[in-house]
Amino acid sequence: MARPTSLLKRLLVGRPFRSDRLQHTLLPKRIALPVFASDALSSVAYAPDEILLTLSIAGASAFFFSPWIALAVVVVMLTVVASYRQNVHAYPSGGGDYEVATVNLGPRAGLAVASALLVDYVLTVAVSISSGVANLGSVLPFVATHKVLIAVIAVALLTAMNLRGLRESGTAFAIPTYGFVIVIGGMLLTGLVRIFILGDELRAPSAGLEIQAEHSVTGFALIFLLLRTFSSGSAALTGVEAISNGVPAFKAPKSRNAATTLLLLGVIAVSMLFGIIWLARLTGLQFVESPSQIVSGPPGYVQKTVTAQLGEAVFGNGVLLYVVAGMTALILFLAANTAFNGFPVLGSILAQDRYLPRQLHTRGDRLAFSNGIVFLAVFAVVLIVGFQAEVTRLIQLYIVGVFVSFTLSQAGMIRHWNRHLRTERDPEVRRRMVRSRAINAFGMALTGTVLIIVLITKFLLGAWIAIAAMAVIYLLMLAIRRHYDRVAAELEPTETRGVLPARNHAIVLVSKLHQPTLRAIAYARATRPDTLTAVTVNVDEKDTRNLQADWERRELPVPLTVIDSPYREITRPILNFVASTRRESPRDVVTVFIPEYVVGHWWENLLHNQSALRLKGRLLFEPGVMVTSVPWQLASTANKNLDRLDANLSRGPARGPRVAPRSTLPPTVPPVAPAPPGESGDRA
Repeated sequence: MARPTSLLKRLLVGRPFRSDRLQHTLLPKRIALPVFASDALSSVAYAPDEILLTLSIAGASAFFFSPWIALAVVVVMLTVVASYRQNVHAYPSGGGDYEVATVNLGPRAGLAVASALLVDYVLTVAVSISSGVANLGSVLPFVATHKVLIAVIAVALLTAMNLRGLRESGTAFAIPTYGFVIVIGGMLLTGLVRIFILGDELRAPSAGLEIQAEHSVTGFALIFLLLRTFSSGSAALTGVEAISNGVPAFKAPKSRNAATTLLLLGVIAVSMLFGIIWLARLTGLQFVESPSQIVSGPPGYVQKTVTAQLGEAVFGNGVLLYVVAGMTALILFLAANTAFNGFPVLGSILAQDRYLPRQLHTRGDRLAFSNGIVFLAVFAVVLIVGFQAEVTRLIQLYIVGVFVSFTLSQAGMIRHWNRHLRTERDPEVRRRMVRSRAINAFGMALTGTVLIIVLITKFLLGAWIAIAAMAVIYLLMLAIRRHYDRVAAELEPTETRGVLPARNHAIVLVSKLHQPTLRAIAYARATRPDTLTAVTVNVDEKDTRNLQADWERRELPVPLTVIDSPYREITRPILNFVASTRRESPRDVVTVFIPEYVVGHWWENLLHNQSALRLKGRLLFEPGVMVTSVPWQLASTANKNLDRLDANLSRGPARGPRVAPRSTLPPTVPPVAPAPPGESGDRA
């Protein structure tokens, strides 16, 4: 039978995929849209909330500016979409903003973009999940009172789904994403038809509230408030860059499919965002930052999200209201999937460039970047718990990173087109390049302006935390790169051939004369060393005398050396003995053979000490010392061999090579319980 952990992994993740199945995991446009664009599409569910609650600081009259703020956000989004369509054609390898900045502006600029995107991906998960819980809590009080727990569970479920693989998770997310677009689009269309064609007077639940301004806002303060509102509404742009990072996941032609998906994303997102803000104005919807602003209203009034209020205004309190709230919450939960696809890919590219640990570069059983997915989930849970799943608190940290990457990416694209224009002579191609450069230049100017606005209006509200996190990640990646460069330099082969050791001194560590010891001695003799000695540490006089007597009685052809240890320490005396053996000649090599027995169950390790592991760890730092483990499998390992044989045979010939009969199976490597020298607790 397979181990319980293996069964659980197969249940959650599924059977592993062969590497040659990678092509089958690529996405068509209809699946790529919900996979990579769910974040940007779902932002229309919380960006209107942020616009209205920020304006509410100045009182109900400030809601007049909401359509104009939304229009400004729409202009920025369409500009960014147009700019990134140039990116995906110029850089289809999947590096996205990181690759564009690195190639055109240098490695330091690329690292700045990468650190900003990594932070923003984590915040995408935290904000999207928290907003989804808030929307679901508008109609389900239980969710509102346990929002942190529900948010953590949602992250865990998303992690499991993404570990199953990109195409499989994309298929699972396609229906909810398209369902959200249809539901919100249907709500907006129904509301506008009822107002302008049927002449109905639709009123939001909050339309009759009397609210007061938190502060008197005029002159420069009003301008600052409008800029802060615009920066909050710009959260709608997050996720646009994910498509440029995920171009390799598209089916061929990759660049064209990615550009088409970007265009679809832009059209759908801006239509929904502006439609929600417009309908909110038509229905008199009000959304406040603090309940203390409500001067008078219905008894027991509880503020719902903007989409929930619009759903109630258009459809009443029937089933369709719950459909709107449910689909909004679901798309917000799934919006985090954009980050679950973007973060691991970017992490893999950075790991390949030696800026992140190499474990992030490899794919898991289902051809997904499993380690990156798990890293993202852990960091997002930390943020959700730390900020108690409060969207208003998390949103202040948001979008700084994404606008840093927007701006640097567009600056890099300008240099890209300038470089190619210097060598291109075809007039038609040059015209296309000049047009693309103009688009990217306008995009850089616009996103750079937004970045400045965000930094000014949100720095003290929490944006400084995101900036500090980016700086820490930036410095950490530089340190990782220095480490890998230093290791590579040390391992670089030299022109001269490796010098052979003058002599090989073999040492067999002994605790008791049993089967593992005899096998280690036999194996050490088979290597034909120049000298061979067995060594034991005297930590118990009686045991040591018995060992010496047994050694002489068996007439073993290897001398036994006893090292005294008055303080019953094992590691230091052995290290000193090994060092003294090699001290005579620096060209000599010492090979230490450690006999150890292998157990079949994890709990058996708890019954044995681990001093051999400590010895190995210390010996690895000794120059000129080789460490060889000589395993002896106990009877409890037999079931492990049978389990692995059954598992391999059950996969069939298409899943891998057939396994040899049990009699020819190579030794397995289950957990090892060491039998170190002089450790009386392991003596039979």
